[in-house]
Amino acid sequence: MREGSIEVAPGRYRETFGRHFEDFKEGDIYEHRPGRTITDADNVWFTLLTMNTHPAHFDYEFAKKTEFGKPLVCSPFTVALMVGMSVSDVSQKAVANLGWSDIKLTGPLFPGDTLYAESEVVEKRESKSRPEQGIVTVRTTGKNQHGDVVCTFNRSMLIWKRGCGPMDS
Repeated sequence: MREGSIEVAPGRYRETFGRHFEDFKEGDIYEHRPGRTITDADNVWFTLLTMNTHPAHFDYEFAKKTEFGKPLVCSPFTVALMVGMSVSDVSQKAVANLGWSDIKLTGPLFPGDTLYAESEVVEKRESKSRPEQGIVTVRTTGKNQHGDVVCTFNRSMLIWKRGCGPMDS
């Protein structure tokens, strides 16, 4: 058996992802890979799908007149992508997301940039009302291909303890 899989029958293995509550340690940092290069189509699709009508995201002629001179990646897309990148490391075994806080957009991100993310475990505690689960809070940081921080946020999740969740069956 290799790490990241469980034997479900003799000679048959199932790939596993994520961490149980017991696996988290305050101060640990998980680098989420691979990174993701954002295309113009990704940005325009997300912007229009979410009914964001600000032309800085999809109108190249308008964007040329801004201080950036080109379209910006829609900021909710940046946050959503960072959350998605972190799932296999921090929330694959989550019962639920409990919330996001302190979202900061600290630098521009443009189509063609590659986004990388990492999460630091900042708090871990037992659930007071659910003995089979615990609460984990991480601080996720997104950086572009040059290492410039473009976004940070805190995220809290309710996580299954080992042997208690539907992924353990």
